[in-house]
Amino acid sequence: MKKIMFLAAVLGLGAALSSCELDKYPEAGYSEHNVSVEENENDTALKTREQLEGQLTAMYDYMRGDYQTAWYQLMTLADCRVDNAYGGNLGEAKVVAVESNQIDSENEFATNLWNIPMKAIDNANQIICNIDRVKANDPSLTDTEYREWLSEALCWRAYNWLLMHQLYGEVPMLREIPPAITSENIEEVYPLYFPGREPVDTLKNQLIKDLEYACTNAPAMDATNKYKITKGFAYGLAAKFYAMRPFRNWEKVKSCCEAVEGMGYELCDKYEDLWSFTEGDSGMAAQNTKESIFEVSWPNQSSGSWMWMMFYRNAYKPNDSFDWAKWCTPSRNLIAAFEAEGDTERMNASIKYDACGWSFHYPKDNYAFMYKCRTNVSPVYVMRYADILLLHAEALANLNDAGGAANLVDDVRERVNLPALSAEQRGSVELMKEAVLHERRLELAFEGHRWFDLMRFGDDYSRLKQVSDNANVPGTASYDSYTQARRAMDDNHVLLPVPTSVIDNNPNISQNPGY
Repeated sequence: MKKIMFLAAVLGLGAALSSCELDKYPEAGYSEHNVSVEENENDTALKTREQLEGQLTAMYDYMRGDYQTAWYQLMTLADCRVDNAYGGNLGEAKVVAVESNQIDSENEFATNLWNIPMKAIDNANQIICNIDRVKANDPSLTDTEYREWLSEALCWRAYNWLLMHQLYGEVPMLREIPPAITSENIEEVYPLYFPGREPVDTLKNQLIKDLEYACTNAPAMDATNKYKITKGFAYGLAAKFYAMRPFRNWEKVKSCCEAVEGMGYELCDKYEDLWSFTEGDSGMAAQNTKESIFEVSWPNQSSGSWMWMMFYRNAYKPNDSFDWAKWCTPSRNLIAAFEAEGDTERMNASIKYDACGWSFHYPKDNYAFMYKCRTNVSPVYVMRYADILLLHAEALANLNDAGGAANLVDDVRERVNLPALSAEQRGSVELMKEAVLHERRLELAFEGHRWFDLMRFGDDYSRLKQVSDNANVPGTASYDSYTQARRAMDDNHVLLPVPTSVIDNNPNISQNPGY
């Protein structure tokens, strides 16, 4: 009979990092032969290097397969819950509910942004929970492959845990693969299929250990393949982790960003380079740019994505799926922010005007569209260098180094021919924090950041609530007369509701307050 694969030794809680510098890390805490499983002929767990490599491939394939739904819903939610976008299609109740802060537990956004990351976590666990068994059984798995493949899986699991934490608060943390239920093991195994939420401190300690290992052992940056989790993504993810309010440590954000900055990434020469594409039947969108740290990309038009149809046109088949209203429609408030800066380069790369058959937010003969998903081979930038530079600037501003923060922001602004920040901004920590937040809005619009940046800003959710609520208040900086009437963003509606189906199927999961 199979035994439960407890991973206390492999995935137990570790001591906090003292730094994000490689030379400060202790010896790796993960080691082979930590999983003891009684083998029998019915045991279907992975045992060979070939099987493990197939599971790694499946983990990545899921990112550009079903995970596409999470990508486009995340992009929409992060911008249209605040001030960057309208939901777009007033005929889609689920999108109107996101914009108006009326999401309920049966809304497709709440359901998909729970279930899809949970499946991604399971994909990663198939590697994490079986790699020691494979190492013991198959000597063809090299030590380098062991360390790198495990690191890639740990990073992908960490990314999804952090995403779910920001969206739902405390979440289940699956760290093992439950065996099949039999009459002999039902009392022991049954609860493993219905895990409850775990405290934030448990998540914190687990991620410290996992990201420490990945920063040390993940593959080095490969300039020819950015569709691969590497040290740059591991360190960048650690920086984002330490910037979040429950885990906040600005010194560690700073050191992790510095590590990424030393790995050879650069800003693209032009902002447009990130979104460009070549023409023709064999055309391709920009991929593997020097700015990309981790992207999800598609190899060719014949096996490309379908995300574009949610936002605008596929440039290679411009009339395909263009007979219904699109999501994540750029707001007039965002357009005004671009214009106030004279930021035509980023505005033109982010927003495209075209004629269409609907007029929900703009005249149908000159309608605004989100323009960062231009083709069916345009990549999803999960992390890029400008994001890290601005996160580093945010850390420096919060460490009272306004001048150092301004230097990094100016690097990003120079790329799009904007003037350097003022002497007044460089001399004020508070003005510098505002400048970083503003720069992130313009630089990262429609890439799934705005909501989370506002969540992170300050010591409470006051700025997030202010921006969301003031969209309906004339005279405020966030006002936009085309934004749907919003329910007030109180403490009970910052997080999403847990899907009804999850609560119905798992008696150990309770609903978030307010729903």
